[in-house]
Amino acid sequence: MHTELAYRANGGISVALLWDRETNELTVRVEDGRSGDSFSVDVGARDGLDVFHHPYAYRAEHRRSGVNAYDSA
Repeated sequence: MHTELAYRANGGISVALLWDRETNELTVRVEDGRSGDSFSVDVGARDGLDVFHHPYAYRAEHRRSGVNAYDSA
């Protein structure tokens, strides 16, 4: 079960910082309401707020490394 720790929306893009109570893991979920695109980035506890504030930077970093970024339409 996920708990929303932080949420923001602007210009049709919403960003949520989610905590999984069972695994104690954090995920940042980004959804673009205009295009329907979305992605998630799994993050460590220390990086949660930074990823929440800069999710596109972490998405690019994770794409280069090939881990933890999930795209869906």
